Amino acid sequence: MASFPPRVNEKEIGKLLLNLVDHTEVVRDLTFAPDGSLILVSASRDKTLRVWDLKDDGNMMKVLRGHQNWVYSCAFSPDSSMLCSVGASKAVFLWNMDKYTMIRKLEGHHHDVVACDFSPDGALLATASYDTRVYIWDPHTGDILMEFGHLFPPPTPIFAGGANDRWVRSVSFSHDGLHIASLADDKMVRFWRIDEDYPVQVAPLSNGLCCAFSTDGSVLAAGTHDGSVYFWATPRQIPSLQHLCRMSIRRVMPTQEVQKLPIPSKVLEFLSYRI
Repeated sequence: MASFPPRVNEKEIGKLLLNLVDHTEVVRDLTFAPDGSLILVSASRDKTLRVWDLKDDGNMMKVLRGHQNWVYSCAFSPDSSMLCSVGASKAVFLWNMDKYTMIRKLEGHHHDVVACDFSPDGALLATASYDTRVYIWDPHTGDILMEFGHLFPPPTPIFAGGANDRWVRSVSFSHDGLHIASLADDKMVRFWRIDEDYPVQVAPLSNGLCCAFSTDGSVLAAGTHDGSVYFWATPRQIPSLQHLCRMSIRRVMPTQEVQKLPIPSKVLEFLSYRI
């Protein structure tokens, strides 16, 4: 059986290796499992996610069904055990990627959800929606821990979209686990701390569509509808020893296990990102 990627010489760079054909509509997003397994998940307007094994010539391993409308985006947890998928009709789904089963549907958004990202320790999940909000969830319990609003006062559920010049298009976690960035249609990029409910920095950006932090967290790149990519130096802060310890613990312990620890309630709340 052929392996992927095949060995190539410099003359073959840029040559098409695989063409994965099965979706029946636009493919909106792709994400590789971060464990190096070459498992790829594709999200499509055909209401499905498809799991591909690129070590096995792109064999399609599974179709994940549950979305009733377009799937906009998907993201693996850092340990590759969970997948989040978001889409139209307020959809936020969590999947078990060992069993390929749905863990839970997260309820809270009031409009289409278009972007998602896990924190580096996997303890938090950020989702961005046309309801003008970014929610930070505990993916292990389904609880909303934080809300970052882009319209004040926030729209009520009956006017879920609010003003469409405040729709949030993208969200990304920094690798320090302390900051996230969001792009909204109000021509702003915002930098937030996970323990504050207001931006620590705001910069102008027109037509923002997607964003991502550099590996060291020092730069944010943002792509726009008009074909440009912009870069910003990001807020820098040395993480506290407490936060580094929290991230180390949360990388290996889900919330349910943390809650069983015989520790003071304040420490438990800190480890659970509730203070």
